[in-house]
Amino acid sequence: MVNQPEIRLYNSLTKRKEALQTTYPDKVQMYVCGPTVYNFAHIGNARPAVVFDVLATLLRRCYEHVTYACNITDIDDKINAASIESGQPIQTITDRFAKAYHEDMHALGVAAPDIEPRATEHIPEMIVLTKTLLDLGHAYEADGHVLFDVSSYADYGHLSHRSTEDMIAGARVEIAPYKRNPMDFVLWKPSTAELPGWESPWGRGRPGWHLECSAMTEAHLGKTIDIHGGGQDLIFPHHENEIAQSTCAHAGILFCHTWVHNSFVTVDGNKMSKSLGNVKLIRDILPQAPGEVIRFALLSAHYRSPLDWTEQRLSDARQTLSRWYRALQHVPAATNEPENVDSAVLAALCDDLNVAKAFARLHELTKQPGTTETTAVKTELRQRIVSSAGFLGLLQDEPHTALDLLAQRPPGSAELDVAWVELQIQQRDTARREKNFAVADQIRQRLLEAGIQIEDAPDGTKWTSAP
Repeated sequence: MVNQPEIRLYNSLTKRKEALQTTYPDKVQMYVCGPTVYNFAHIGNARPAVVFDVLATLLRRCYEHVTYACNITDIDDKINAASIESGQPIQTITDRFAKAYHEDMHALGVAAPDIEPRATEHIPEMIVLTKTLLDLGHAYEADGHVLFDVSSYADYGHLSHRSTEDMIAGARVEIAPYKRNPMDFVLWKPSTAELPGWESPWGRGRPGWHLECSAMTEAHLGKTIDIHGGGQDLIFPHHENEIAQSTCAHAGILFCHTWVHNSFVTVDGNKMSKSLGNVKLIRDILPQAPGEVIRFALLSAHYRSPLDWTEQRLSDARQTLSRWYRALQHVPAATNEPENVDSAVLAALCDDLNVAKAFARLHELTKQPGTTETTAVKTELRQRIVSSAGFLGLLQDEPHTALDLLAQRPPGSAELDVAWVELQIQQRDTARREKNFAVADQIRQRLLEAGIQIEDAPDGTKWTSAP
């Protein structure tokens, strides 16, 4: 069995940090709600992908068997609307944007989950689950729909910690005349001719959104899972409804031990919205910054805290990564050495993914190669830094290659990027100290081409920009 340090995670259900509980001592099963593929991924979509990628990496270090499932929602009203608007078939839209999502996440260093179920591939399981809830008296038919009867589940609302009145007032609850209770939610609904549909005991129709994840979770991970994750916006109604239908379908068996939710992403202090024109797509940011920089920026606030996306945050991420890679640049790499993870970095991540504390420790570690002349010690330090940063998906590239990429000025930058200029000067200073004058000259030329004049003085390099 793999050595298991204690992992503590904040459980949204109990509202406290707890030691991770698993059904089996050497096994973890995690399900995360993935993208609805009707458009390109933005930074709000990318944040949970990166956060749960880090958690999956940590789990694999601490447990012998880990299964990470993250679904693709490829049947949804937004997808239907996109199909009608564009005149394209549903599958054409979902295949295109699923492929784009995979490309964008790969650019951010997000590993593929072990299982990536698609909703449309699990319609039979959804029909069976709906029939089970009907047979057990937890659902009813009305006006061509099958709805879950919220009054049949006494613990409804425990995850969101809201009263029924608050849930109705503050959430996306469809008030329909065929509902017995405004909180009742759709398990199966009829489809008109222009909408996708499948034959069922209740006529041609399609599943409700909440039903999809319960069916896919059970199909791949069983009736009880260890971790269920997603964005904070999914707590209610999506995850609340998942708990209700899965628990009731299986005679009260626990659906999930630990619920983990990441917080929101804003842009310059504002909510992302099309009306404000501030939706930041990953593929629009990638030409401005390497994927590793974007990943670092997305990890630069604790996952349970809101993350405000700014150009400064992206610039800070670039500078920090450059500094870390420079610390490794002339340190020999270990060959065929075992993993050497720093205990402080591991402990920080085991404490509810305390990335800030892990970053602080990596800052300390990256200063140490410059304080020793012993090659063996330098090599050991590099191995420890790279192994530890690997938990965060960082510092896995060869330093010279990474620094070349980080040094590239974003194409088409209209405004002067001061942080970029200062980074170039720092790298030039390092090259001059190391008597690597060819590289120093290349950096000077790069600055000149960007309209930056530099002058070496006793108290440092000065620079000015062309008017």
